[in-house]
Amino acid sequence: MKIKAIRGTKDVLPKEAEIWRAIEEKAKSLCEVYGYRQIRTPVLEEAGLFTRSIGKASDIVRKEMYSFLDRKKRLLCLRPEATASVARAYLEHGLDADLTLAKLYYLGPMFRAERPQAGRLRQFHHIGVEAIGSSSPYLDSEIISLAARIIEEIGIRDFTIHLNSIGCQKDRSKYYLQLKVALKGKLKYLCPDCHSRFKKNPLRIFDCKNTDCRKIIRFLPAIEQYMCDECHQHYAVVDHILRHTLKIKCVHSPHLVRGLDYYTKTCFEITHPRLGAQDAIGAGGRYDNLIKELGGADKPAIGFALGIERLIAAIEPSNIESSESNTPCVYIATIGGKEVKEEAAKALDLLRRKNIPAEIDYLDKSLKAQMRGADKLGAKYVAILGEEELKKQVVILRNMQEKSQKEVSLDKLAEELK
Repeated sequence: MKIKAIRGTKDVLPKEAEIWRAIEEKAKSLCEVYGYRQIRTPVLEEAGLFTRSIGKASDIVRKEMYSFLDRKKRLLCLRPEATASVARAYLEHGLDADLTLAKLYYLGPMFRAERPQAGRLRQFHHIGVEAIGSSSPYLDSEIISLAARIIEEIGIRDFTIHLNSIGCQKDRSKYYLQLKVALKGKLKYLCPDCHSRFKKNPLRIFDCKNTDCRKIIRFLPAIEQYMCDECHQHYAVVDHILRHTLKIKCVHSPHLVRGLDYYTKTCFEITHPRLGAQDAIGAGGRYDNLIKELGGADKPAIGFALGIERLIAAIEPSNIESSESNTPCVYIATIGGKEVKEEAAKALDLLRRKNIPAEIDYLDKSLKAQMRGADKLGAKYVAILGEEELKKQVVILRNMQEKSQKEVSLDKLAEELK
């Protein structure tokens, strides 16, 4: 029996990997333009990190984390998201002392034991940023602006930015009481998961995708009715800057929440109609209490994550720009024995040392088959080296697009290709 990839995981084959790399390089470049520096955290973490940050009652902790005991009986897990990992690294390595405002970005795999479906895998990949150390609403607008810029630059159009505020902890405490009152007579219409959410954290009901639950959610009071003046003002500034200063279209979504315990104030979600029911391509928000919750100083923060698989699904096929760096500029075709092959290997090495993409035949094919192989690889040129050419220290350089060819000295080949 053939061994296959584990259900809920996916092999990214070379052709698609070029698209992944193009997206990652575009995202990395933009993050650095905005002043963010890369951080890489382990995929393995102590499970307690996410219990403390995400919340024991969250679906991720209760049902979706890949957790296990190691040989020392420590409860470890594969990270289900990266914000808590970045916050842990920020504190562990003293970045709070080194940087007044830490602006960090990351790329990598996350893991959740969900039922695999379109747009949702058990191993999925995020591009994300975290900015730790400022409560400024202007930073909120920068974060949302960067997320939108990445999405636009990789060729996605017609996405929607949904924006809301979930206030501070005091606001939510008042809101929880009102939600419970509003939901009490409707519990029999809620799904079993929402019954559990009602008891532990009613705000999570807004994250439910169940059709019957969504009908009830539409008529629930919005949190903005219970927000304090400071949270109202913060949200008003973020909204104004995005709409009027940066000219970024946003939709106010009063029932949008983030389902993790650490979120406060600004929250947002970016959706696209190409994705169907699982239409979010990214989301984020402010988490002003997380650093303190993990044992650090009182440091406000905000961030977002974009799903790479979701981004690829949202790109119009005509807008996909894959990297061409693996396409050889020149293919060296050989006709002859050991001496020809040795000279070809030397020429190949010299070209590559000058960063000219080059390829050669290792299967002893005929010249005709080598030319077909070069064409299949998309080579722009073929340098033909045979016994006669070796004596003259030249190659026949064939332009594959123009169907023209000329003799070029071996020691001038790199210069000619440049």
